[in-house]
Amino acid sequence: MRFIVVTIIIVICGLLFYPLNVLALHHEESRPVAAGKEYPNDEGKVLEILDTTGYTYMELENGDRRFWIAAPTTKVNPGDHIRFVESMSMENFTSKTLNRTFRRVIFVSSTMIKK
Repeated sequence: MRFIVVTIIIVICGLLFYPLNVLALHHEESRPVAAGKEYPNDEGKVLEILDTTGYTYMELENGDRRFWIAAPTTKVNPGDHIRFVESMSMENFTSKTLNRTFRRVIFVSSTMIKK
């Protein structure tokens, strides 16, 4: 009986404090990035956009790095500062619809334009 009561208390406390953990994990102060500084690894400035059926390929710049991401169809413009959620990356990926091979492309589940 004592085990059941302790288990119930632990579960209730976990449920009560879970939203606070989620907010703490996802809260970041918005800060401007000065020229020449790098963004966090999951962000970049859009340089080039290639739209296909179902996907938007974007070449991003982050500091001195340039890399490609593929996101579900997204409306972005060159110069936009975006954040993305990485799902997986592939080396030497060939897009049949673009008839192009990317040395490396990061497939992302979502993107967000940062202001």
